[in-house]
Amino acid sequence: MRILWLILIVPLQILGLRLYYNYADMTDRLQRFSQKYAHICSLVSIGQSVEGRELWVTRITTSPTADVPGKPRFKYVGNIHGDEALSRQLLVYLIEYLLTQYGRDVRVTELVDRTDIYIMASMNPDGFEHAVEGDCIGSSAGRENAKHYDLDKSFSDEDKHFRKTSEDIPEVTAVMQWILEKKFVLSGSLHGGSVMATYPFYDGSSYVTSGLTTDDALFRHLTRTYTENHPIMKMNNPDCPEDPNKSFGDGITNWGMQNYNYFKGNCFEVTFGLSCCKYPPASQLFIEWTNNKEALLAYIHQAHIGVRGFVMTRSGFGLPNATISISGTDHNITTWMFGDYYRLLLPGRYDITANPSEQPMITNDRLSTPGPPTSRSPIHTLDFQHHSYDDMEMFLQLLSAIHPSITYLKSAGRSVQGRNLYVMEISTNPGVDQQGAIAYGHILLHTYT
Repeated sequence: MRILWLILIVPLQILGLRLYYNYADMTDRLQRFSQKYAHICSLVSIGQSVEGRELWVTRITTSPTADVPGKPRFKYVGNIHGDEALSRQLLVYLIEYLLTQYGRDVRVTELVDRTDIYIMASMNPDGFEHAVEGDCIGSSAGRENAKHYDLDKSFSDEDKHFRKTSEDIPEVTAVMQWILEKKFVLSGSLHGGSVMATYPFYDGSSYVTSGLTTDDALFRHLTRTYTENHPIMKMNNPDCPEDPNKSFGDGITNWGMQNYNYFKGNCFEVTFGLSCCKYPPASQLFIEWTNNKEALLAYIHQAHIGVRGFVMTRSGFGLPNATISISGTDHNITTWMFGDYYRLLLPGRYDITANPSEQPMITNDRLSTPGPPTSRSPIHTLDFQHHSYDDMEMFLQLLSAIHPSITYLKSAGRSVQGRNLYVMEISTNPGVDQQGAIAYGHILLHTYT
């Protein structure tokens, strides 16, 4: 009798879509990503949870270990409520997709090249450890942090007395500091238990000004970008069994992380509910990844709409914390450490003004006179001294960002220790081979290591 063996070859990526990662598994996977794809990926912890778990942030961009000008900063945050586990898992899949498709997929490559992407897969790792797979409704044991606080409702408002301490909500404290430090341009907050999207609104607080109403059309556009790329959201009828009346809408929420981002952090954030079930069985992960993948990618692209620029002194110093005002709206943003700004806007005509912050004083034992503002910008009057590789890299990237019409920066390879051998082209049509043009203006800059 002959025995026939049937061997099924199942791609590892599909097998990976059949289980949830606990904290240890997720940590191991993220660390492996940062090691294998170190040229475009880094992993840092911005703090710890109540029970001492790291709040991991994966950064994906072409300069993953340095702050550089010229790229808008985007973030996704998932698993804010520990029992809403789908967002946590999908963000790990998104990280893997961006890393494995870079250099293969044109759209992914462009996103990573042009955007500084930050992904926090789990803001509430303690709550997740108490949540139960298959629990669609959720429970307070998994929803809240280990001190029994709802993290999304714990972001402070200037008009309310903030009683909670950093010991009670270290996760919120860490994320608030992170938001203020990075001045993200666009963000997505991912939840579960519904299939809908919400964005900030006027809630009666004196701190929330009328500026939000003038950005209402922009928020609607950002929301539609996700929902129209989601097969369930775009139907406006999720048919959630626990709440059949719950459907996509403009949404009204209490003061939460998205309001904090908008009113204090320079950042436009929309909250997305990804599925009716908060913690769907692992057997549904592949379907949910398929439902959300296109929307997750399309939303990141929106970090590039509107206007961008630099506020600088005549000497070339970037001015951080300068206020950028847009005609027709009271909602201002401020420049980042290099003097660069990114203001999301819909197509139209706008008057844009910049108001520098107070210039600091440079003091020493002999004088006390106003001096140039403190800035990380390396563009200033000639400074004849040796510079490190990091300083040189920052200098070239800033030049390329400020003068994109006449400069083109690329790497011709890497040194033994992995440093880029930068080549900067300076021409009227950079990055394009011109027949008959003399090859002037190509400068190779390198360091000895």
